[in-house]
Amino acid sequence: MDFDIKKIRNDFQILSQQVYGKPLVYFDNAATTQKPQCVIDKITEFYQKYNANVHRGVHFMSAKCTEANENARNIVKNFINANHSHEIIFTHGTTESINLVASSFGDRFITKDDEIIISELEHHSNIVPWQLLCERKQAKIKVLPFNDKGELIIENLETLISKKTKLITLNHVSNSLGTINPIKKIIELAHSHNIPVFIDGAQGVQHQEVDVKELDCDFYAFSGHKIFAPTGTGVLYGKEKWLEQMPPYQGGGDMIDIVTFENTTYNELPFKFEAGTPNYVGNIAFGKALEYVNSIGIENIAKHEKELLDYGTKKISQIENLTIYGNAKNKTSVISFLINGIHPYDAGMILDKLGIAVRTGHHCTQPVMDHFNIPGTVRASFAFYNTTEEIDILYEGLLKVVKMFNS
Repeated sequence: MDFDIKKIRNDFQILSQQVYGKPLVYFDNAATTQKPQCVIDKITEFYQKYNANVHRGVHFMSAKCTEANENARNIVKNFINANHSHEIIFTHGTTESINLVASSFGDRFITKDDEIIISELEHHSNIVPWQLLCERKQAKIKVLPFNDKGELIIENLETLISKKTKLITLNHVSNSLGTINPIKKIIELAHSHNIPVFIDGAQGVQHQEVDVKELDCDFYAFSGHKIFAPTGTGVLYGKEKWLEQMPPYQGGGDMIDIVTFENTTYNELPFKFEAGTPNYVGNIAFGKALEYVNSIGIENIAKHEKELLDYGTKKISQIENLTIYGNAKNKTSVISFLINGIHPYDAGMILDKLGIAVRTGHHCTQPVMDHFNIPGTVRASFAFYNTTEEIDILYEGLLKVVKMFNS
């Protein structure tokens, strides 16, 4: 379809409101994205007409929700080109997906003195669960560093790998710098040493095509709310060979086969990892969000966001004493910056009064900020519903911030 920005923005009613008497400019998309009307309508439809628990009911409404929930799983499978729908585990988000693998894969495959390699670019959610695992198992974490452009120093990876390396885990895209990591190259190197790879795709799938078969990753996780779906939804993709070997993450209803007081056997994939009542209405709306993205075309989204990134980078670089952090050759639509002498929190507060929503702070990547020896940044992150005109408003807002502090 043609990329019609006016029509797209009409799908997101929240963008037409005012904040403090100013038109809203929403540049906090890396934290969470807005939801199109079709997703909101899908949630309303199922709560108003069909709401009933899934998988265990024989009545009409339960069957309706079960069918829609499993259809959403199939939509996810096709969206990332997985081999099987049972390789798609519904979770509450990327964080739970990471914790699931750290717990389940970790319990089965990690032992004393084993090593897990992570990158210096990681979100705290892809650091802390592995630290907890290593504390339990007396294993070790090794860190792949990045350079001052925000690019991983890939040539160091070979030297970090040893016979004790049991997993490599890293993000597809840095949430704080926008760097697109060369994950296919890393996966190929890891697999040459028979090491599985976990990819945190929380900032990846909404900006570019993801094909898990082509990447050959062992695990890939992402969150619904980052890709225009409801909060509290997420996906863990795992290769069947790993998921079959991993023990359940949580116990409860629907993840069982037979329960006696003497012994319990577990359900087949994917249900082995989905204990209790799932967020089935959220999952159904998740599927609708992916259909919406498909209707626009991920290639059209990537093209528009690249234009926004290039325009925004050039525009705000004109501001005196402004430094952009994260200048990787391959980036998504994130601009993190500081203005000399102005704390990011202060800049963010002033921009907010002008109707401009940005994120300030360390963005749950304190090691990244430590690398640059800074307290945090102002982060403007764009989605396909943003415009160059909104970037002009940000630019004018930043000039006002500078003027206020200079005076």
